[in-house]
Amino acid sequence: MTIRCSVGITAHNEQANIGKLLAAMLAQELKTVEITEIIVVASGCTDNTVAIIQESAAQDSRIQLIVQEKREGKTSAINQFLARAREEICVLESGDTLPRADTLENLVKLFADPQVGMTGAQKVPVNVPAHIVGYMSHLRLRMEHQLCLEIPRTGELIAFRKVFTHLPPDVAMDEAFVEALVIRRGLQVHYAPEAVVYNMGPETLGEFIMQRRRNYAGHLHLKRKYGYRVSSLDTGRVLRIGFDEVWNALRLIWTLGALAGVEALARVLGLYDYYVKGNKHVVWDIAWTTKKVEHAPTNGDK
Repeated sequence: MTIRCSVGITAHNEQANIGKLLAAMLAQELKTVEITEIIVVASGCTDNTVAIIQESAAQDSRIQLIVQEKREGKTSAINQFLARAREEICVLESGDTLPRADTLENLVKLFADPQVGMTGAQKVPVNVPAHIVGYMSHLRLRMEHQLCLEIPRTGELIAFRKVFTHLPPDVAMDEAFVEALVIRRGLQVHYAPEAVVYNMGPETLGEFIMQRRRNYAGHLHLKRKYGYRVSSLDTGRVLRIGFDEVWNALRLIWTLGALAGVEALARVLGLYDYYVKGNKHVVWDIAWTTKKVEHAPTNGDK
């Protein structure tokens, strides 16, 4: 059975990425999934975003463009997409991200189960963690991944059944609100870690705080007005995952210290062997525990 889907992309001044994103959508490796249309909503763009989309649309008739002259917020753009989308399964992606070649297949194939109402991709940052803010982006998304493995929390790239016609205009956290609508209709939300979407995290501390501030405020509004509590508001669970990261860091520091001590001892013994005993270990003693490889790692191993 082929699962047909409509893809929606929201864009605001995305000239640096929109061409690559559309090319990645057209090049998806699909087996059980078919993309019948790609609807791009360009909101208040003042750069070459619209021109790039038009150029791509001239090459593939599945690409459609909706232009909003003024930027009215992501929710407004999503409602434009929902009004145009004709398939039951809708995929929604931000214009500043890139999917892996097999992402749409892994994200949408789960809808073969009629109880699945929404799926979410795994976000992977492309920032080089060479400075503190870049490392914070990597660490936050690694912790979010662990959280999603326990309780799905979606964002950036989602797929859902079109069981609603529009989102309320006061909702800022659109993915979380879709979660709420899907769950209230008795359907399941699934995390699809094999569906990878790449994004660029904030590069400055000010932008990092701005992003996290607006997300938290949006989640609080969703909880207070609509009664839906996203998994990241479970402080106890988040603290436990954070403690696991702290414990892993402490274990790494202890292991590095132990490794340094063992290496120093081995070098002292090696000096003794060479200079005192004259032993060059041409025929060395066998380390028998290294002689059997129990398991060859695969790409799916963590």
